Amino acid sequence: MTTPHSPLPLVFDSIPIARNASVPFSLEVPERRTVAVLGDEDSGIGMLGGYALGLERPATGHALVFGTEVAGLAEPERLAFRRRVGYLPAGDGLLQNLSLRDNVALPLRFGSGAAPRDIEGRVTVMLTALRLTGAAQLRPAQANEEERRRAALARAIAFDPALLILEQPFDGLTARVASELLEIARGGESAEGARRTIFITGQEIPPLILRRVDQVYRLTRAGMLELETV
Repeated sequence: MTTPHSPLPLVFDSIPIARNASVPFSLEVPERRTVAVLGDEDSGIGMLGGYALGLERPATGHALVFGTEVAGLAEPERLAFRRRVGYLPAGDGLLQNLSLRDNVALPLRFGSGAAPRDIEGRVTVMLTALRLTGAAQLRPAQANEEERRRAALARAIAFDPALLILEQPFDGLTARVASELLEIARGGESAEGARRTIFITGQEIPPLILRRVDQVYRLTRAGMLELETV
């Protein structure tokens, strides 16, 4: 249960992201909620995931994950902290020289310290859940877009993170597949809402998805966040 003193999963505090924005970007993402921010290519939303993960540091302001500015951590602590955050980058970010199965296993092999047998068991469970068993040995170039996106999501939830950041996760997918993947990303329902907190960025999301998103914002070129009616 969330207490009044529990830090929010994700907070952007006065970060400049758009060149022509009249105000910096600020947003709080509550626990167990699915929040989407939509904007065009010039809006700057493509920078938010990198700021949250500490891959980049904003010139001013702060990006806080569970109350921590990841960019300010020493490298070992930063890598360990990122296991609490799943990340599906725009495109898919899969390594072309590895099979889909090996792409999913990669973060576990290098970041978990688990025994190989346990890692393979976890990967098998995820591939089954994402309906990827038949395509698991394909390399990304041999797989279709849906299979690549399923593999990228499986990799993002490898550590069963509490927070999941998805960049343009539904591009090129049918509404049915997009809805299925969002439900997997949410990790099931609890009394308080989804089991995971989800933060989505993109230009658009399918109308079928909107009913599963708790808050949808549109980021204008002036940097203003406008709440859309879901």
